[in-house]
Amino acid sequence: MRSAAVAFMSYNTMENLLKPDFFKTSNDTIKTMMSTVISATLPKTTNTNLTKPVNFTFRHIRFDPSGSLSCVYWNISEWIVDGCSVLKTNSSYTVCSCVHLSTFALIMQTSPPPESDPLLELLNLVCVIVGLVFFSLALLTFALCQWSPGVNNVARINICISLLLAHLLLIIITLSHDLQVLCAVIAGLLHFLFLSGFVWMFIEAVLLYICVKNLSQIRSKNRKVLSSGFLCVFGYVVALVVVAVSAVVDPKGYGSELCWIKTDKGFIWSFLGPVFVILALNMILFIKIVTTVNSALKNLNVEVSKMKQNKIMAFKTLAQCVVLGCPWILGFFTNGSKELEILFLILNSQQGTFIFLIYCVLNNEVRQQYRKFFRCLCCDKQH
Repeated sequence: MRSAAVAFMSYNTMENLLKPDFFKTSNDTIKTMMSTVISATLPKTTNTNLTKPVNFTFRHIRFDPSGSLSCVYWNISEWIVDGCSVLKTNSSYTVCSCVHLSTFALIMQTSPPPESDPLLELLNLVCVIVGLVFFSLALLTFALCQWSPGVNNVARINICISLLLAHLLLIIITLSHDLQVLCAVIAGLLHFLFLSGFVWMFIEAVLLYICVKNLSQIRSKNRKVLSSGFLCVFGYVVALVVVAVSAVVDPKGYGSELCWIKTDKGFIWSFLGPVFVILALNMILFIKIVTTVNSALKNLNVEVSKMKQNKIMAFKTLAQCVVLGCPWILGFFTNGSKELEILFLILNSQQGTFIFLIYCVLNNEVRQQYRKFFRCLCCDKQH
């Protein structure tokens, strides 16, 4: 009976000499050494081919779930994969199988980060600034204009506040390049602010539905169903709970390269899931509002003008839903398309512009107050 010995060696710093860049591939990828370099040899023999493959377990020194792992061995001047394959892998270790003995390592390939486009960054900056100006104008209009009795601007004001703060954070991200430490915090704040904007959009649809329902049943127009305090608590607490639960479930889910939610492991659905639910609920409410208004117009001769006004408000709220929701749905399907990315950038940054046009410019009551303001301004200058 003959015996044989196998020698194993592990090199702690060998990756500095046998660099992962020596692994030649057809794809333009970034190579990263995922393990220490090891060698396995049979003393006093020149035949390194094995009748059965041998398995090695490599413990990861780092890990990126978006990368592609390769079991490699050193062949004179480069790393190659011939005769080696990955049997099993998880976040902690990888099992490699090879049909020969040599010097082995585990290398990960990741896609290079997309190159920044200066023109796209400039377009983004200009569009966001323009959107911020119109958010501010809309906010001032909602806060300062004298509205008809029964008009509740709480939801619209808070939509503007949430989105205004979110777009201000986007400006900070665009102008600063040293935010890696705060990136996860900023991503969490953006998640909260954008989500609260959608919650307030849902609240506005609910308020409009209650108004139409009460009027169709000939109830008091001035009856206050929900207090502003309750609305504020609901509008922000729902978004805060979603963000808090998401952070507890996956604390590392925030802080991508763009200071946003990471897309791996499906964590992006912590934002897209509630958004889709709110959009679906809003569509149901809009259908109910339109059918209620139509049936009330057929049965009531009084309050006809009020019902028509509510119908107009319903379509304005629907337009707001489309303006706030569609850009995010579009952004989900960009898939690296530059044209769709530019369209998403423009639509998302101009939400304040659309809100100002829908609720201020297209509102006859607001236009009349604008005219009075400009007349007074002109008279003051003349005197």
